[in-house]
Amino acid sequence: MINISSAQLDIWLATLMFPMVRLLALISSSPIFGNKQVPKRVKIGLATLLAIVIAPTLDPMPAVALSSPQGLLIIVQQIIIGTAMGFTMRLIFTAVEMAGEFSGLQMGLGFASFYDPSNSSYSPVIAQWLGIIASLAFLAMNGHLIMISLVAESFHTLPVGEMMASKSFYAAALWGASIFAYALQISLPLLAALLITNLALGILTRAAQQLNLFAIGFPLTLSVGFFVLSFSMPYFSPIMDRLTTEALATALKLVKLPETLNIKP
Repeated sequence: MINISSAQLDIWLATLMFPMVRLLALISSSPIFGNKQVPKRVKIGLATLLAIVIAPTLDPMPAVALSSPQGLLIIVQQIIIGTAMGFTMRLIFTAVEMAGEFSGLQMGLGFASFYDPSNSSYSPVIAQWLGIIASLAFLAMNGHLIMISLVAESFHTLPVGEMMASKSFYAAALWGASIFAYALQISLPLLAALLITNLALGILTRAAQQLNLFAIGFPLTLSVGFFVLSFSMPYFSPIMDRLTTEALATALKLVKLPETLNIKP
């Protein structure tokens, strides 16, 4: 007869649950996996599968019960770590969608918006289109696989029972502030072309005041905007590659400076 004590059961549950919580927090907050169109059962199943694969390679878990105060504290730590890493990766798509909003507004398509199920809000059509292109580029460069390998490596650089350092939160805040600069860099060619177009229209209207600005201005800005977008698409992939590389580097910084909380097995 096999006898299983409550202490052994707690250790077995902790070995699976603590990594699973960090993985589930990453999956829920990361791009692609965290999309609201992905069913919750799929997210939970993927986190469970990854936890089963990763758990045997990890160091022994803290010998604490899941329902104890220390166990709940560790669960909160894993949620924070996983969410921070997923949030770092999601900022890539936030910068791309913000660039699309800038571009659509200048093109005159600010009113052309569709419902975005991932953000539960309406966003301009150009922003959604650039977001789809960014998602395809992210999948093409195996960003989702690199993200999973990164969180698997985080269990060795930042084991369960340790918390991110204050410098890690500062690095995440700096990375979040940089999305405005990256959004401006992505949309800058189109903004510059449309600025030149608007200046030319202004000069033309001053020279020939009988021209109807609304009749020729809107089609012209749309044509110039779509032409510049199509012309700049070949240069979008290197920008996306650089954004992904810097996001992965930032996510790695989050788990490189642990602050131990003295919760050890």
